Amino acid sequence: MTDLGDHPEWRTGTETGVTLERLLSVVGSGALELDTAPAGLAVPVARAALLDPLDPDIRPRVLLLAPAVDPSSAHALDVVRQAGAAGAGGVVLGPDRTEQSARALRAAAEEAGVAVLYRTRWCDWEQLVGVVRAGLAAAGAPPALGPAVGDLDTLADAVAALVGGSVTIEDTDSRVLAYSSTEENVDEMRRLTILGRRVPPWRVAAMREAGLFRALWATDEVLHRRARGDDPERLVCAVRANGEVLGSVWVAAVGGRPLAPNAAEALRTAARAAAAHLLRHHTRGADGRLVEDAARALLEERGSAELLAERASLPAQEPCAVLAVGLGTDAPAEEPSRDPSTMYGLLALHCTALGHRVVVVPAGGRALVLVCALDPDRAREQLVRLGESLAARVSEATGGQVRAGLGPVVPALARAAESRRDAELALRALGRAGGPRTVAWVEEVADTIGVLQAVEALRDVRLPPGTSVARLAAFDAEHAGSRLVETLRAYLDHFGDVSAAARSLSVHPNSLRYRLGRIATVSGLDLDSPDARLLAQLQLRLADEGPRPGGAGAPPRP
Repeated sequence: MTDLGDHPEWRTGTETGVTLERLLSVVGSGALELDTAPAGLAVPVARAALLDPLDPDIRPRVLLLAPAVDPSSAHALDVVRQAGAAGAGGVVLGPDRTEQSARALRAAAEEAGVAVLYRTRWCDWEQLVGVVRAGLAAAGAPPALGPAVGDLDTLADAVAALVGGSVTIEDTDSRVLAYSSTEENVDEMRRLTILGRRVPPWRVAAMREAGLFRALWATDEVLHRRARGDDPERLVCAVRANGEVLGSVWVAAVGGRPLAPNAAEALRTAARAAAAHLLRHHTRGADGRLVEDAARALLEERGSAELLAERASLPAQEPCAVLAVGLGTDAPAEEPSRDPSTMYGLLALHCTALGHRVVVVPAGGRALVLVCALDPDRAREQLVRLGESLAARVSEATGGQVRAGLGPVVPALARAAESRRDAELALRALGRAGGPRTVAWVEEVADTIGVLQAVEALRDVRLPPGTSVARLAAFDAEHAGSRLVETLRAYLDHFGDVSAAARSLSVHPNSLRYRLGRIATVSGLDLDSPDARLLAQLQLRLADEGPRPGGAGAPPRP
């Protein structure tokens, strides 16, 4: 949180009559559940603020929202004590807590003299922030004179109110960092930009060709473009710090109304103020990379648990586990490709919204999610719920099938690599098995893992030339349209059930029986021999995995 010192905002809570009781009466029980208020409900509330793990300074008379704090963790107790010492109006935690942790939080709150509230299950964090802000305004709180440094969404809303239009804040690559919560119908370009979280590439190319960016980065002035047909009036101003361009703030008229008469001057002033916010955004990105590097080193057994705990403010001696999440890549061809970093951000955001403390580590087409401060009494339940929720949410976002392998719960951060190994095994087995299952522990897919490990070991074995499957593969390669290897695979996969194998190949059972006769003639394979069937299945599986150089010469899959 930003240190506002002796700002008048912190002195007017009681004078305006905004108390916790008044706020709760406006917000209602649908969003907030009051657990305890040892100092009574007459405590003043000047504003709401999100707890920032990178800047955890807590100010007086604040209703502190803590989405990244697990209510069942020791960290939650620390936050409650710190809030009480700072004179906060109350602390809002997520809904997931045990009876034991609720009693511990209540005792800490009584000792600290601060109210503890919980977000209800039917109001997510994003909704709660809007509800509380609206509730404070309705209760009579004075508007904040500026958002906390780094809160780009609030900054966008503040600028929108000043200029009378919709606002997007973008980096120098035209990626959208934040946008105002304009509820009116907006123009098509704004809609496309917000949905894609970046300006469409064709629009960027057109602006670059027209020289817009060259002009924008060369001046501190506001550039203006008049409305053209359905494309509304727009303003844009670059954001700079010490001569370095950090990004830009864009304004568009909405609802057919012109922008405010002083919109250009207001935008110029806002762009100067935005420099601190964008610098904070860039700094957080650097901090995030340091945390990610420390987490990756720990999970690869070459790093320090103490270093990660220090960088990410994680408890080193509390239970943790790793989820290996396979990001969906089989979206329809007509869908636009998604930036993998967006998916990693979605994972982190969703975990935080569910009240978990996590570090997301990209791992080449998948992500490792280190989940910390788990409740020892229900850690496995927490992981299953989180894995199922992540698989469903990211599958919806990517249009592909997303699966999550669950690593075992380990007692301390130093043993996180053990959990990572099992999580990746479980994810690999889920992908190999296919089917509707999206989440699994190692013990639930142990047979598939065993087969994969056996096949992996056999890849180094050099088989004799001229095996039955090798002869079939050679025959298929020499005869166009021949499908003997595919037929054998279907027959073995269906345990010799001719009807089922024929259906899988979309052929008549008699056609399949004819092909089986050809297989025996061409390769000499004795399908009545268990050893012959086992070797054939192993070779077909090796073909699926691909041969290792110098290893078993598995025939190619047709």
